[in-house]
Amino acid sequence: MKPITIETITLHAIALPFVEPLRTSFGEEPFKSAILVELKTTDGVTGWGEVSTEIHPGYSSETMGTAAHVLPEFLLPLVHGKTVASPTEIPQLIASVRGHLMAKHGLEAAAWDAWAKTNGIGLAEAFAAHLPEDHSPRGYGTVGVSIGIKPSVEATCAVIQKRIDQGYRRIKLKIAPGWDVELARGVRERFPDITLMLDANSAYTLADADLLKQLDAFNLLMIEQPLAYDDIYEHRKLQPQLKTPICLDESILSADDARMALELGACKIINLKPARVGGYTESLEIYKVCVEHGAPLWIGGMMETGVGRAANLAFASLPGVTLPCDISATDRYFDPDVTEPPFVIRPDSTIPVAAGEGIGVQVIGGRLHAAEHLWHVQYPYKTS
Repeated sequence: MKPITIETITLHAIALPFVEPLRTSFGEEPFKSAILVELKTTDGVTGWGEVSTEIHPGYSSETMGTAAHVLPEFLLPLVHGKTVASPTEIPQLIASVRGHLMAKHGLEAAAWDAWAKTNGIGLAEAFAAHLPEDHSPRGYGTVGVSIGIKPSVEATCAVIQKRIDQGYRRIKLKIAPGWDVELARGVRERFPDITLMLDANSAYTLADADLLKQLDAFNLLMIEQPLAYDDIYEHRKLQPQLKTPICLDESILSADDARMALELGACKIINLKPARVGGYTESLEIYKVCVEHGAPLWIGGMMETGVGRAANLAFASLPGVTLPCDISATDRYFDPDVTEPPFVIRPDSTIPVAAGEGIGVQVIGGRLHAAEHLWHVQYPYKTS
């Protein structure tokens, strides 16, 4: 494999309108915010990565503001001019900066894209090159869809039917205290056979164990992150009380976290968001841990643009990713996206990996500039 030498990096802060807002226990934001990382090598190859931070520190402590500060001031100087034989060398180059995993992810992702393009392979093949031989990508990801908090059970069921009609075969519903058992009961009465999971986004405590036990009655695939965002210990106490598998999301920031959670019995399933864990190098290590433990694994989403969506879909095509992933079709969130071609769901609830080298999609200059303009109009504080 050919190495790459990093020549320039440009940051693009963007706001992209949603087709429809997604409300969770964190609240609701009107735009998809992100910083797109444009990395150019000395050979003239361009790689793209996405820092999928939000405006407010809800899901993560990182925001657009923190990423816009840490990237140019601290991270980019550590990689400018550097030659790497593999993108897996990037985390070590930037290891002197603690935390800021989403910012690191966007930078590393751009290097993965540039390296794959330099070597004439797709990103899925690039990931597989760092795994044992029996982990060749499948060419597609099996996907589901996430549905935010709606004003009623009836409104939720109407959206579920819409998504089923579009081809989605796994439904994830956001819940919050006061919007949980009644919701699950109403949805199950209307859709007794769908693959259904609930996402709590850390909205409960161990004192809610008896309430959460009631959800066992609804044949759920999993309950995602019911307790504190940084907790493993109390999830270990909760999981034995439930028949429904717990899936950990926010608590898992590294392969060591995943190993500890699985071995302690704090969860039975792992949601891997590459942005949350600092990049695809650490994601590959978490992938190996899950394969080693026989633990179901799926790829979560941050409502990424086509840049991040393409890369996550490539990772979701690896055979160790065993459950439907939160990587919806492009038209679920954006019209248009900043990239082409769009991702389209097939009738079997799969989305093909983008064809071509690297991430396989093209950033459309006019759309990128429009999204940058919208960001600066809506949120004029400095981001570059």
